[in-house]
Amino acid sequence: MPTLQSCSDCNNGFSDDEEYLACFIECVICGTTDPEKLRRDKIRKALARNGRLRGRIKNSKREGQTYNGKSLLSWHPEESCVRSVVLKLARCHAAYELNEPQLEEPAHIGAFPLQTLSTDQLRDFETSPESGGWPEVGSRALQRVSSDGAAINVGGWLEVQEGRYRFMAVGAGNMIVRGVLSEYLGYEVIWE
Repeated sequence: MPTLQSCSDCNNGFSDDEEYLACFIECVICGTTDPEKLRRDKIRKALARNGRLRGRIKNSKREGQTYNGKSLLSWHPEESCVRSVVLKLARCHAAYELNEPQLEEPAHIGAFPLQTLSTDQLRDFETSPESGGWPEVGSRALQRVSSDGAAINVGGWLEVQEGRYRFMAVGAGNMIVRGVLSEYLGYEVIWE
């Protein structure tokens, strides 16, 4: 798995937010915070040992009814945790893939369940944006360009772990990083 060196504060400063987000996504996908009903062993163990974390996620769940009386379940994550993890991932991909560290605040950052996107929005999100140029010399992105100028990875997405995490990073102009966690949560970060 690709890694990027970082200072101790950055390396350790996101652990709680990363654990929260991983557990939150698994609970949403499974529709419960009950550790025994979750699919991922690591998440089951984390929620079984950390009652406070389980409580935070359980308190984010809202149950209601639709206009025709059917039950409706919605989840409301701690946005600061989602933002910190998404921004960390995007910064790492910009530095590692594009050799373009992005230390300033992005112009845009968004995270959303993929199922909330319309068909057109999902198609646009899944399609690699035009970069308007070639990646920086020496970057991993340039190494993935074939001699005829076509990207080697399909559709711009790089799959880190099947069904768990994929991303794309596009530079030359606006810096755009998109990712998908557990084929549920999409994100996009843009630096102008």
